Formats: sequence, C-alpha cells, structure tokens
Amino acid sequence: MIGRLLAALALGLGAGLAAPAQAEPIAVDGGQVEGTTLPSGVVAWLGVPFAAPPLRDLRWKPPQPVVPWQGTLHADRFAPECLQPLRGSLQNHYFGNEATSEDCLYLNIWAPAKAAKAPVVVWIYGGGFNIGSASMANYSGEPLAREGVVRVNIAYRVGALGFLAHPALSAESGHGSGNYGLMDQIAALQWVKRNIARFGGDPDNVTIVGQSAGAMSVALLQLSPMARGLFARAVAMSGSPFGGMLGPAPLVQGEAQGLALQKELGAASLAEMRSLPGDRIVAATTPRAPIVRDGQVVTGSAEEVFAAHAQNDVPVLIGYTRDESFRPLGPVTTPQELKAAVTARFGAAADAILAAYAGSDPARAAADIARDATVGRQMADWAAAQRRFGTQPVYAYLFARRQPYVPGVVFSDHDPATVGAYHTGDVPYWLRTRPALNMFRQTRAWQPVDQALEDTMAGALLAFARSGVPQSAPIGPWPALDSRRPRLVLLGEQPAVIPWPHWADMAKFGSASAEAPRSARPRD
Repeated sequence: MIGRLLAALALGLGAGLAAPAQAEPIAVDGGQVEGTTLPSGVVAWLGVPFAAPPLRDLRWKPPQPVVPWQGTLHADRFAPECLQPLRGSLQNHYFGNEATSEDCLYLNIWAPAKAAKAPVVVWIYGGGFNIGSASMANYSGEPLAREGVVRVNIAYRVGALGFLAHPALSAESGHGSGNYGLMDQIAALQWVKRNIARFGGDPDNVTIVGQSAGAMSVALLQLSPMARGLFARAVAMSGSPFGGMLGPAPLVQGEAQGLALQKELGAASLAEMRSLPGDRIVAATTPRAPIVRDGQVVTGSAEEVFAAHAQNDVPVLIGYTRDESFRPLGPVTTPQELKAAVTARFGAAADAILAAYAGSDPARAAADIARDATVGRQMADWAAAQRRFGTQPVYAYLFARRQPYVPGVVFSDHDPATVGAYHTGDVPYWLRTRPALNMFRQTRAWQPVDQALEDTMAGALLAFARSGVPQSAPIGPWPALDSRRPRLVLLGEQPAVIPWPHWADMAKFGSASAEAPRSARPRD
C-alpha cells in the first residue's frame, strides 16, 4: 500500500489519491500495454519493458529483446530502480524509498491525450553512473507532457552491474566489454524509435536530455556510432567526457579493474561472479572507471571522434551551474589561502590562473576556478568542438539561481548556507518539477521569481525540442555560439545574454584538471 501511495504522489495525483482512468491498450514490442489517464489529462504508461531482465546469464551482457507477455500489461506503476545504494530521508534529493532490482530495464511515458507526431523528450538520469532512477519525482514527465510533448524516462544499469569491463567478458563478446548501461540507453532509444508513434510521438523528432552522468551519457551517445539516427537533438546539463578529466578509459584499464573486483569478491570465475547476489557487487569498493573504450559503443575520446567529424551531428543545448565543481579547492577566505590552493593544484600555471580570476573576493574566485577547471571546461570544450567540427548549432547557458530554502531546514548531504547554485539545482526548473522538492517536508519557499525562471527555462527546452532553437521570454531566440564572440544565456533572477565567463581563460588549466578523486564527483 505504501508503494502505491508513493507512486500516486510521484504522479502528482493530489491529496485525494483518486484512481486514474485506464487508457486504451497499445501494441508495443512484446505485447499490449494499458496506461492511465491522469487528472491533468496526461496519459501515463509506467514500467514498460524495453529489454529482457538482465539476470543470471544475462548479467553483463548487452540488453536482449523484451520477453513477450500474454494478455494486457497494466502499466500503472513504476518498475524498481536498478540495483544501487539507497537514499536516506534527510538527503536533499529524497523522493521516497524505491524498490531496487536487477530486473530494471523499463521506461516511463507521459503523453498528451490524443497526441499526434508530438516532439519526444527522453530523459537520462544522472548519479555518477552509480545511482539514479527513471521514476524519481524530480524527473517526472507529466509537467512537460501537459505542454504538448511526449516525455520518456529510460532506465539503465548502474555501478559495476552496468559498467564492468573484464577480460573474460571481452573474450565472450569478441570485441570488448563494459558500457552495458550505455547499451541499455541505446536499446531504450531503439525501442522509442520503433514504438513511440503509437503513443503520439514523432520518432524522427527525439530530443535526448540528461544531467551530470546523464549529460555525460548524452555526449557519449553523440559520439557513439551505435546511436546514429536515434535522436535529432541533444540537451546536456553539467557533464561531458571533454576537458581531459572524465574521458573514456582504455579497455585494458577497465579490464584490470574488473579483475580487481573479482579478487575482492573472492570469485574463481566469471560464472561464479554471475551467480553472486547483486547486493554484494553493489557493496564492493574496488575503484572503477565507468566508461571504457570498448571499440563498439565508445570508439575513442570525445576529442578524437569530433576531430574526425564522426559524431552524430545534431543541434546541442548545453550548460552548467555557477557554483558546482567536480573538484573543489576547499575552504578559501583570504588571498593567501587562494594562492596556496591554486598553486598546490595547478603548479606552474597558478600565476596565470590567479591573474585571470583576479577582481573577485577569494571565496568567489576559488569557486569559479574550481568550476571552470572541471565542469566549466567540460562544457566549453564540448561547445567549441561542436562549433568547429559540426554543422549544427550549439546553444549554452549558465544557471545562477540559489534556491530559496525554508529557514532552519537541515539535510544530511547539503548545506543551504554554502551550496549556492548547486549541481542539479537547475533540473526542477527545466522539467517543471519544483514541487517535488517539498514532497515529504517543506524545504523550499518558492518565490514568484522561481516561477518566472522556470517559465524561461522550460519554455526554452520545449522550443528546442520543437524547432531546434531555444527561445522564451525574456530572452527571445537564444544566440547560437560564435567562437569569435562566445556568449551564453545567464539563467538567474534576471535572465540575460552575456559573454561566456572566462571562455578563453579555461585553456590555462591545460591538463591540470586531470582525473578527480571518486569522492569529489557529484552524485546527481
């Protein structure tokens, strides 16, 4: 009963929890599915399988075709999230306990009633490739579906269950191993291509959208030859394999880490690893590079693929938030502390970096340097590569709104006094899901400016999905990137087009923004 109540809350059914009306069955891969018509008029199909359960002998294999079923599948509740560590109720992004399972390759669809050839917006969740859910209330597709698009959330395997490389797996496949979570994403997009027209969506007008590891996924899908033709536009928030920090690792490195995991688990063979309980694999602590160059899904670095003009050349909308970083400099309050921290991190480049970021107070300069050396450079390098090697435009933004917190609210992983415009803080504005942050307790005291900013951001996303050009009040059409005069849209209390902050200065970081410690990477 508790699970059904949480599902109803996540669907936005309101305090009355009235039973939604059933929608007409639709034929999809595997059989018939029946959705529900929500009080908003949006029709939802939840927990629709797009691949076979990756269990037993299918653990660490590419997703297989969906298993057909008899009768009609009542797609009226979310499927379990892929096996992973769970969230505590005092975490910032807590939206209720979800069931977890290795049987998790399902997607959720929200569509306007009687939709026909509507744009399709597919969400790919973040979470460091270790956690994440297609059913999280912060990612609900109902709000944007009310505005005329078909919204899809796809699930993919995470952690070692989704991204293990291993010599025995490479031998088994004949080409390489790892990246099973990315294969899940591709299989889900293939399912969308084959089936979404039956839900009123246009299979030739699919926009993929992701944040953090979801944004990394969007970039990797743009790189992958296996994803060619599966999407027409791409939106990425705060993450990419560009910038020399989190690019795909060599296969041999991933395989060595797979052997180390096998040793930690005390397994004698791949067959024995496949027989172990999944929770033991989730609890393992062996370091692991999530993405490897397996030679099929990921064929090279982002820079190499773009330089060869081999990327999926589509319009791109990307950006990041003002106060996020994948590798903070630590507490900095004085010029002396700033110089010491920058020198320790960047060595001989420190003086040039300090000069480029002079003029701000030390704490602000430290935050800007840490951001631009990591996620800022990831997004700027992606934009520059698309501009140089692609034919389609790239649009960019910087999110600068600090959410308005309820006085005295406490989180286990989040300090409202210091986080500023934090990593993931922009998502509920893009997706119109701000109420989800007050789902179980009041944590935000939303203000009219937040509604106006949401209108700007969600409006731009919808316009991009429809036409390939983001536009909304008060900006109008967003400017495409011009590398001679790089600009982006500042998304704050007063949205405006501004010069891209420190665009040229990011080159000063060189290779100094190398691999961040795993503990320093944002989780969602």
